[in-house]
Amino acid sequence: MGRDTDNKDKVPLIEHLSTNGRGSTGHPAGVNRALYKYIPLTIIVLQTTVMVLLLRYSKTQKLNEGQGRYLSSTAIVVSEVFKLTVCFAVLSYRGSVNEQGVIGRSSGGLSGLLRTLRCEVYGKPMETCKLLVPAGLYTMQNNLLFLALSRLDAATYQVTYQLKILTTALFSVLLLKRRLSLQQWISLIMLMFGVALVQLPADYKIGEGSSNEVDSSGMTLSRLVGLAAVLLASLSSGFAGAFYERLLKRSTQELWIRNTQLALFGILLGAGAVIIMDLERVLEGGFLQGYDAITWAVILLQAFGGLAVSYATKYADSILKGFATSISIILSTITAWCILNDFEPSMNFFIGTTIVIAATVLFAMPVKK
Repeated sequence: MGRDTDNKDKVPLIEHLSTNGRGSTGHPAGVNRALYKYIPLTIIVLQTTVMVLLLRYSKTQKLNEGQGRYLSSTAIVVSEVFKLTVCFAVLSYRGSVNEQGVIGRSSGGLSGLLRTLRCEVYGKPMETCKLLVPAGLYTMQNNLLFLALSRLDAATYQVTYQLKILTTALFSVLLLKRRLSLQQWISLIMLMFGVALVQLPADYKIGEGSSNEVDSSGMTLSRLVGLAAVLLASLSSGFAGAFYERLLKRSTQELWIRNTQLALFGILLGAGAVIIMDLERVLEGGFLQGYDAITWAVILLQAFGGLAVSYATKYADSILKGFATSISIILSTITAWCILNDFEPSMNFFIGTTIVIAATVLFAMPVKK
């Protein structure tokens, strides 16, 4: 082809990402803007709520005689394989990226994918290796969340995991030099108070204590393990999120390349976790032991949910995301209480949850100048 034809088939990467071939705004012509505002809200609510409830159910459902429960470590690896498959499909469809960060629309397919991987992944080892840190943290975080939802009811998990807002904010201050407003600091204090209130026993009254002494029964120990897992996952989520954002801001590589690198390391590190934690059980019962329709649904939500939320984040503003999180907490609580019979909410839980929801919305609201 001549030079003019080549230039027609290529567009700058940033322009291609921002327009998606649909015009300057990225929205299809004639589509109601309000629709694009609330579709992301629906995606976040459904993905977060259904994922948590299904994962909890998959870890607590009664099994048939002779049926074993699936291994969380293998489910995480399979989820990363699905993510990598989606990334490969997108990169193949969009065409290859050359050294100048330009997408060749006419060079898609398998050859374009291999060219992109050679140029952007294998050809830039230092850039690729930077993803080891967040990939390792996300792998640990996913294993912790599977553990937490096997020990905690979905509602308590949802409320407690909002501590990731606190850890993300703190690490953003440390790593990204971001400044928080007084309103945001107040909301973070409210968040901590609300989460602490949710953890109190049902018969605990502030100033009086609990009528029953806390024992060391299996149920109490199981709950403590679940809470510790959520706290560690929140810490991991906060650091990984801030670190990954810092990488994206300092890198010229597009998001789908970064997602591919994350998935590759996620598979390798996840496989390492399988070897360390469950090798003997895998050798005895197989890698996919205990998998059923619910398990595959959890894996698909885990894999595609993150990609869907990435899309939602592109179009939804921070206020909408705050409301989406709040709605998800409410739906999880109602479902866990009325349908799953997972827990009996106390007054402390209702008050604490209300405070957490208010803090979440307050943190996302813009500061009036």
